[in-house]
Amino acid sequence: MAREYHQSDYAPPEGAADLLLIRHGRTEAARDGESFPMVDGHGDPALHPIGEEQAVKVGNRFKNDSDIAAIYVTTLRRTHQTAAPLAGHLGLTPIVEPDLREIRLGDWDGGAYRRKAAEGAPEFNRAVERQEWGEIPNAETTAELHARVRAGLLRIAAAHPGERVAVFVHGGVVGAAMAIASGAQAFHFNGADNGSVSRLVILGESMRIKGFNDISHLR
Repeated sequence: MAREYHQSDYAPPEGAADLLLIRHGRTEAARDGESFPMVDGHGDPALHPIGEEQAVKVGNRFKNDSDIAAIYVTTLRRTHQTAAPLAGHLGLTPIVEPDLREIRLGDWDGGAYRRKAAEGAPEFNRAVERQEWGEIPNAETTAELHARVRAGLLRIAAAHPGERVAVFVHGGVVGAAMAIASGAQAFHFNGADNGSVSRLVILGESMRIKGFNDISHLR
């Protein structure tokens, strides 16, 4: 009888860290004349009730995944709130990785960015056209964002060789991580959905994209 050769399922290389990058759930709305609370220069809104539901769905999706060895969050509460259901299911205490906090938006932080984007402010249009966050007054540059996101991801990967890790982050960070890993244009992966799951496999300093913006659990 002839030997058969079947297609195989993907498995990360030995010693690689398998990172699930989970964007936080939807946050409360920005309102004219009001600012979100601030933490270290970043707007810090809480989750909207829809975001709380998304957090529950994320937790339910991965609650039986015993391969998840650790949960990471950022300095901002929306990642803590989104991670909480999964942390409860798995009995893990989230670890804070400050370098994966959201883009520092300078004069537009605290909620103004959403209004400026909706209005089509010239600075916003230039930022998109040039793929440069630094077009926003006093915001960090795209290069600065990418440098710290890369550092944060590599730090987590180095701490978890051969393990799967759930990393609760922000839309700008997901976009930066995917662009870094793929070599795509800086803004190419911006716009990941709230509660979405993207996947990076990191071995040494090599990053491989294995998933982007999976929202099957939210439907």
